[in-house]
Amino acid sequence: MYASYTICILFIIQKNARKPGRRPPQPPPLPLLRTRFSAQQLLGHFHKLLPTSLLAAWLALSERTFYARAFTPLVTLWYMIFQRLSHNHHLSHVQEDALEGGADRLSPCGKALSTRLTSESTSAYSDARQRLPLQACLRTLWHTGQQFARSFKLPQWFGLRPVLLDGSTYRLRPFGDIPKHFPPHRPGNCKKPPYWCVARVMGLLCLTTGAVLDSAVGSLKASEQALSATLLKARSWAGCLLLGDRNFGVYSMARAIVAAQGHALLRLTQVRAAKLARSSGFKLKAGLDVRLNWSPSRYDQCLENLAPAPVQGRLLVVRINRPGFRSLTLYLFTTLVDPVRCPAQALVQLYGQRWNIEVCFRYIKAQMELGFLECHSADIARKEWFAGLIAYNLIRWTMACAAATAQVAPPLLSFSRARELLLGWLGRSPLHCRSARSWKRLLTRISKARQPKRRKRRPAEPRAVRPFRKDHATLEGSRAAARKKLAQAHAKS
Repeated sequence: MYASYTICILFIIQKNARKPGRRPPQPPPLPLLRTRFSAQQLLGHFHKLLPTSLLAAWLALSERTFYARAFTPLVTLWYMIFQRLSHNHHLSHVQEDALEGGADRLSPCGKALSTRLTSESTSAYSDARQRLPLQACLRTLWHTGQQFARSFKLPQWFGLRPVLLDGSTYRLRPFGDIPKHFPPHRPGNCKKPPYWCVARVMGLLCLTTGAVLDSAVGSLKASEQALSATLLKARSWAGCLLLGDRNFGVYSMARAIVAAQGHALLRLTQVRAAKLARSSGFKLKAGLDVRLNWSPSRYDQCLENLAPAPVQGRLLVVRINRPGFRSLTLYLFTTLVDPVRCPAQALVQLYGQRWNIEVCFRYIKAQMELGFLECHSADIARKEWFAGLIAYNLIRWTMACAAATAQVAPPLLSFSRARELLLGWLGRSPLHCRSARSWKRLLTRISKARQPKRRKRRPAEPRAVRPFRKDHATLEGSRAAARKKLAQAHAKS
């Protein structure tokens, strides 16, 4: 995971340029997680990740009435997480686990789910997913994100917790009302009618553990800045340092982060950095480190309910020279104005770790298979995304437990192997039979599943996929139009 870091030690490399007879600089040690709880106590915290007591209060805020059905809201929420946690995402897999008594412990007393189900049909669970409010999934995601700070002592930078901010997309088929909420995406050079619907997602992730703290889903018509504004307005981010790339290095994002009581470390484009420096009477050059007020221009937009007030911060210009690589100039804006407490060298090192969010999104979309969702409504598409993030947080939380107990850096552990071990432990050990001994064995095995240590630099790979051609023609356009065309062609046969 950390083989892809490119800017983390760039400032150190610049100061310690390779000299004859001098060894190349070594990367800084990875931070370790610490916890004041034992492995047995962490098992109790693991059972609290599913908000059994809080779910009733959240459902009370909904306008919908929930009757005493077989699939209660708690069982439905768990099976949506279980559906994304396992490799088989079909509804029939959930029905099979329910008939075998997988959720009897979560059912009301005397009303075991396995005894109430008398059919192999998946319609009962499908209807229960539609009844479950979207806010229940979103609040559960918030709950799992907060449990990391309550169970572990997370490393801090400048007395703040680093949070990564970035966006991504996932694909959907044009079923039901999905094209209305997530219109099909047409590339700029594509002349054929678009088919795939694309949803834009935003995520706030913890730098140390990789856990998702919050997320938002919207269409491609909504910008990443607009979706980020909804996340920043939903809750307070006091004590957090938000890191963003050049797409978020705009005045509106800096103003929104300050309004959310957080701090910002944003990368700017050269044009925006030059305008910002010129407006404050400075010349943009390497080594610049000045305090200034970022005032909005007539082209800068401000989010709703926010006054366009100046944002106090620092502008950093760092020239990075690495032997064998092209020179790079970083333009950074941060609200940490104290150069003694927050030196430029440490800020550049911290921003170099921003790339980890790209690796986390790769795990979310590839390992958790959330890059493409088979849904028939926009509401279920949103719930599936949030349920997948909750399942992802369960894996990250278990990896954090293994890293804290074994004193290993969390990025060194294998995500895919941890998912396999956690899924096998959940399948072999029912809820009432999970002992501390099996839990400790699980954490020990996860702590031993390390990322491969590469002895030589991996060569650059082209971003291309070798196609596997079958004996069928490629379908273009909608399938209904193709059926109509086929019927017209063979009308006389």
